[in-house]
Amino acid sequence: MIEEIDLQQDARSCTIEITMSETSPQSLPDGLVAALKNARHVAILTGAGISAESGLPTFRDAMTGLWARFRPQDLATPEAFLRDPRLVWQWYAWRRELVAQAAPNAAHLTLVQIEQHVPTFTLITQNVDGLHQRAGSQNVIELHGNIARTKCFDENTIVEDWPKTDEVPPRCHRCGGLLRPDVVWFGEVLPRQAFTKAVQAATQCDLFFSIGTSGTVEPAASLLEVAQRSGAATAILNLDVTPFASTGHYRVNGQAGTILQVLLNQAWPV
Repeated sequence: MIEEIDLQQDARSCTIEITMSETSPQSLPDGLVAALKNARHVAILTGAGISAESGLPTFRDAMTGLWARFRPQDLATPEAFLRDPRLVWQWYAWRRELVAQAAPNAAHLTLVQIEQHVPTFTLITQNVDGLHQRAGSQNVIELHGNIARTKCFDENTIVEDWPKTDEVPPRCHRCGGLLRPDVVWFGEVLPRQAFTKAVQAATQCDLFFSIGTSGTVEPAASLLEVAQRSGAATAILNLDVTPFASTGHYRVNGQAGTILQVLLNQAWPV
């Protein structure tokens, strides 16, 4: 069922709390549906929660098997790579296998459908799994890189191929530096061009969604507030909407795939 609390008239200044049951989704508030249907530019920020619905573990989940004794935060750093590059490379190889076995879920696929209805649609993701692109999303900004790509640790440039070797990790064919996944590790800055585009989208959109993210990882978390300050209607979709969010946002608790499908169906009924 859906529970609505503190509903006010102005979608840009109200706080709306909703709990959605996956088994019996009901109608969303008219304000949010209307905001989506009338939007000229929709910007979406997605986090690990949306990929969790495809079975991919988040950094907050306990690792399993050979990796159960490690914390992701202890492996996803430049210092960890320099200390034990083989270990970090093998861990990311394991993660690549998980990604390869996963498939886009209802949330990914519904975002593709929503994109087809909106004049300008910008998808900003903190995920590195490429599931949005595999689902068919066109305009994707990857803030944290992509686990399928590889780059040289020393030159910070993408490496498409390298000589076959038993060395783990392999080395860059240009400079001999160690190869690493093209993902942003803790302590590293986001790609400048990607973040600039994300800020532009948050500034220019008239509806901004934060989906499946804790809202605590900066600077991506600030995009929601940037959009709100720029006059956009804002919505947070998550299994557990956290207290970080200030007032003025729609807040919807539930599975992203369920919520987005209801939004799509009510904004553009078949």
